[in-house]
Amino acid sequence: MPTPLLKIWRQLAREKSPSRDLAWMRVRSLIERAIASGDLPPGSALPSERDLSSQLALSRVTVRKAIAGLVADDVLIQRHGAGTFVAGRIVKSFSRLTSFSDDLRARGLNPRSVFISRGSGEVTPQEAMALSLSPGARVARLYRLRYAGDQPLAIERTAVPLNLLPDPERVTNSLYEVLDGLGLRPQRALQRLRAVNFDADQARQLDVAVGAAGLLIERRSFLDDGRVIEFTCSWYRGDMYDFVAELTGDTP
Repeated sequence: MPTPLLKIWRQLAREKSPSRDLAWMRVRSLIERAIASGDLPPGSALPSERDLSSQLALSRVTVRKAIAGLVADDVLIQRHGAGTFVAGRIVKSFSRLTSFSDDLRARGLNPRSVFISRGSGEVTPQEAMALSLSPGARVARLYRLRYAGDQPLAIERTAVPLNLLPDPERVTNSLYEVLDGLGLRPQRALQRLRAVNFDADQARQLDVAVGAAGLLIERRSFLDDGRVIEFTCSWYRGDMYDFVAELTGDTP
């Protein structure tokens, strides 16, 4: 087993948190930490179940359960006859309302934001239509780059009614965590996805070639009472993201 995994495993073994009581959860946390730290980069092969169980002195059933959970969450991928690998792309579901930070943490990655601008101003016509606001209303605006560790993944422009988010400076990383603290967590959303090609400025920000393929998602999020709380335009790197949605047929 690679030395960094053994080092993290010894650290986990010393922790007394109740969430570490089950062996398979400790193995899962071990792998997630190794991915987050860069010791297991995207595309790298995981040690075999036999090697992991031998080095960690655990049963193969325990190791298999941890790996199966990470495969189900799209953190790992299994290739028949080749082994288990760290997913090279981030798979995001269109069927669940989650934040960027939620998605990355679920995959053992470290989300962070770099703000290009953060403040408030009078609503634009596009924002007014999306947020169901009257002309002259004011909004909080967040313009930021979203990262997994040091890897830029997306550009986001967000507008929130200023009466719901009076101080945009409160948002240091996850908008949804701040809204949650205010009792304003979005409960549903409408999203629209389309393909785009990055212009020179976007390509520079995302460290890709000019004209590289990307995905633009426009999201309108709603509170329980029907008010629109968020309008976000996100430009995702096409080489890093897959979006999936579950479809069901009509019941006869």
